Amino acid sequence: MSRTQAHNLGARLRDLIASEGPMPLEHFMAHALGDPAQGYYMTRDPLGAAGDFITAPEISQMFGELLGLWAAESWAQMGAPQVVHLVELGPGRGTLMADALRAAKVAPKFLAAIDVHLVETSPVLRDSQRRLLEGTGVNVAWHETLSDLPNGPLIVMANEFFDALPVRHYVRMPTGWHERMVGLGADNALVFGVAAQSEPSIVTEAPQGAVLEVAAVGHRTMQELSARIAAQGGAALVIDYGYAQSRVGETLQALKAHKAVEPLAEPGEADLTTHVDFSALARAAHRAGLQAFGPVGQGEFLHRLGIEARATSLKRRATPEQAAAIDLALARLTRRSPEPGAGAEPAPGMGSLFKVLCVAPQSLGVPAGFRPDEMIGS
Repeated sequence: MSRTQAHNLGARLRDLIASEGPMPLEHFMAHALGDPAQGYYMTRDPLGAAGDFITAPEISQMFGELLGLWAAESWAQMGAPQVVHLVELGPGRGTLMADALRAAKVAPKFLAAIDVHLVETSPVLRDSQRRLLEGTGVNVAWHETLSDLPNGPLIVMANEFFDALPVRHYVRMPTGWHERMVGLGADNALVFGVAAQSEPSIVTEAPQGAVLEVAAVGHRTMQELSARIAAQGGAALVIDYGYAQSRVGETLQALKAHKAVEPLAEPGEADLTTHVDFSALARAAHRAGLQAFGPVGQGEFLHRLGIEARATSLKRRATPEQAAAIDLALARLTRRSPEPGAGAEPAPGMGSLFKVLCVAPQSLGVPAGFRPDEMIGS
């Protein structure tokens, strides 16, 4: 191997497959996103116009501010414990948490009760978070995994976290469901194939060629989080793009410079994501004894938390140009996707594409931003 190839993740993965055989898609995604030296999230800040995608906290301060107020309300519903851990999973640059803490100043008793814990594996993003949060006056700690969090009740926010976790794919063949693998083509390129042996534990009915996407890592993460909340108290809010009911179909996509690319083309150089199965996350929470509410559309959730009133307040102190930017951000965060047959729109509406799920013990009652009839049956 040449020196150049030695520093190329794709070349290392091809060597690994050549020596050990094809790997499951889940393993490929774990390497491509989390390789310590060359994984996508380990080597860059992927956010913003200069990156590969933009998240809601980067669109407007209103998003994080309202989530900060949601956290304060959840703390009150928990009985206002003297100490609570405010946790964010995959906190990006720290923008959401910084905005949430600023808004939480209206609830000084809540602010005095919290310490902040960020679950983040990227050293690049940890540096950004540290710079942004160092002046907040709140104790901040970083952790590699959920299991590293200290004991005590948790209020957890996970915005665009579960969509970035590796998934498994199974393809319906005449002989049953076979796991999708990543192997080598005739030209030594990375290609998709299927395992020779079927997976007998999958009994889902589907036509030949159908793909079943199983987010096993995400399910285990939700089970661990829910078990912790069931034992020690708290609530968790999940915001992501996805679908409300489990279904057959694949959603794997790769983004580079805000454009779709082939998922296997450049390991470590493109973001890999899938849509979140919210009903599967709810089932994982139910198994731990928690209630689940939603998912509701992000737009509806933000409306209920008062985003229009916040936008109006911000515009009172804004220049005309700033007011226009606030209106644009409000529309981006809350608009619905265009109806079938409607005119072209620059991008799908975040208001309906993104959904919000809350899991919590029964003792919390109905979480802020949800209605009683939106509790999901166990």
